[in-house]
Amino acid sequence: MLAIIKRDFRSYFNSPIAYVLIGLFICIMSLYFVDSLNAGIASFSSRFISSMSYTLLIIVPILTMRTFAEDKKSGTEVLLLTSPVKLYQVVIGKYLAATCVFLVLAAASLVFPLVLLVYGKPDGATLFSSYLGFILLGMVFISVGVFASSLTENQIVSAIISFVSIFILAHISYIGNYVGGVAGKVLSQISFMERYGEFTTGIIDITSIIFMLSFVVVFVFLTYRILERRRWSQG
Repeated sequence: MLAIIKRDFRSYFNSPIAYVLIGLFICIMSLYFVDSLNAGIASFSSRFISSMSYTLLIIVPILTMRTFAEDKKSGTEVLLLTSPVKLYQVVIGKYLAATCVFLVLAAASLVFPLVLLVYGKPDGATLFSSYLGFILLGMVFISVGVFASSLTENQIVSAIISFVSIFILAHISYIGNYVGGVAGKVLSQISFMERYGEFTTGIIDITSIIFMLSFVVVFVFLTYRILERRRWSQG
């Protein structure tokens, strides 16, 4: 599995995709940084990290669109499915490789809080909890993107499926408010953005961490099932 993680991680940086993502991410975050500074030091941490979540709608579909779609299109998927490596190791390895690239992006964004340290004293605890929430939210959305990539060999289609799915998940609380009643309350309770909002205010809720990680496990498992069915269909 480690070999798969290394191979896929390197493949991101052997192509323009990782550098495009880093450049795009930093450019967007620069705009959020200026906007958050204008709001004042006191609210910087929560405002800045809250804004970061919206970049995931763009970054994650691009990051994950090639995870399995590229292998399927090039024909190397057959080699993966018939290799001695266990299928679950392939799925987890590819997911972790994409997550590692995402962590590089998150680490790159730390330059903004570090710059702020020169001019003020941002709330360190809130900044830590906010970044923890951002990483967990990214892991959730990446699991959705990897699943989307397993459904098709077309990277554009994969990116579209991923974007639509993430958009719905990000706005599920709004859907809950529109639906109302018991169903609306249930949707609000499972809202990732509501839970993420708690992290940006300095609250680290263990139930939210478990909830998000459980969602990751579910979608990684669904990806495994998709590929398992495809392997059996290929004999």
